[in-house]
Amino acid sequence: MKASLKGRYTNEKSCAAVTLAVNAGDVKLRASMTDATVISGPSLNGLTLAVEKPGFFIIDYDVPKKDYRFQFMNSVRVAEKPLKLTYIHSRGDNRTIVDGALAFDSANKVSANYVLGTRNCKLKYSYVHGGVTTFEPSYDFGKNAWDFAISRRVYDDVFKASYQTVSRDLALEWSRNSKFTGTFKISASVNLAEESKIPKFIAESTWDLEM
Repeated sequence: MKASLKGRYTNEKSCAAVTLAVNAGDVKLRASMTDATVISGPSLNGLTLAVEKPGFFIIDYDVPKKDYRFQFMNSVRVAEKPLKLTYIHSRGDNRTIVDGALAFDSANKVSANYVLGTRNCKLKYSYVHGGVTTFEPSYDFGKNAWDFAISRRVYDDVFKASYQTVSRDLALEWSRNSKFTGTFKISASVNLAEESKIPKFIAESTWDLEM
């Protein structure tokens, strides 16, 4: 059995989450809960159950909302290039998302995300320079706007900067994924359109445990 502990702190509030995963043959059984599940006594708030077959499907069940979320994954080859497809459907809000990513080589990849029945479609190009620096321009057809992101890996650390042209949100992020110290992410964002320009800080940390 594997357990994952996650803590999240912002300059507005903090929260915690726990995930327990058990292998059952080819599938994984997961139970996730937040601090809302126990903070006011045992309850179903924040409780999610899931069945997953890695690389094929994930079925999530939100217990308090009685809502299902289905996610199916598949890979095909287009002109000898791998195309990864993901189909996501949420029963509660009756929303269906189709996501695709086509890798031309180890450095160039194009991905698209589309919400069926809407104009919400986002196209992103990813270019990895020298194996450490990633440039990711993207275009949102629904907002008719460009977004930009650049990240650089330094050993176990990743430094990232992103900018959304419509909302004028500028974000800086530092993350680390280590098998010894776990995973953490610290980010700061500011809306350049606001007069006060008060930054928002988020700190997240995750520990994976074998039980």
